[in-house]
Amino acid sequence: MYNTIYRNSFSLAKIRNGMKIIKASSEIPRMTLEDVEGFLKSKLNLYFSTIDDTGYPNIQPVWFYYDEDKKIITIVTGKMAKKTENVQKRSSIYFCVEDANSPYKGVKGKGIAKITEDPKVIISTTERISLKYLDTLEHPVAQSMMDRSKRGEGVVIEIYPKFFSTWDFGKMQ
Repeated sequence: MYNTIYRNSFSLAKIRNGMKIIKASSEIPRMTLEDVEGFLKSKLNLYFSTIDDTGYPNIQPVWFYYDEDKKIITIVTGKMAKKTENVQKRSSIYFCVEDANSPYKGVKGKGIAKITEDPKVIISTTERISLKYLDTLEHPVAQSMMDRSKRGEGVVIEIYPKFFSTWDFGKMQ
């Protein structure tokens, strides 16, 4: 059941299971939570944005996995990656997933990122992401990712979204 929690001329936010869905523009229809969850199962990249030491954004396209039950987004990256370093210093992040094919639609939002170094979590997340994007663990890219994870070279970054701001031009009439 949705409850309206915020309304003005530019956006409409609704909440379901603790997740706000915000209309990105007053002119463009938004997605429902079900639409968002289906969209986040796609093989599109997530653009993950952190802030570096100089105050500038660092935006990286990454593969990701969305956990519908926990309402979190996870990525796997290197322990020494710039995005890992930035999250260690500043946990506030921004993200965006967009389908640039017509009709255009997407999901973006702000969140808090947490780093997990538990080898079991890293390996299971690497498997989930490999299966999502490659449909197999036998692909050379999947095997390379798994090897790095097993050697302890990676981390999982868990993204806890504060909201989803959405747009879906396919719903325009």
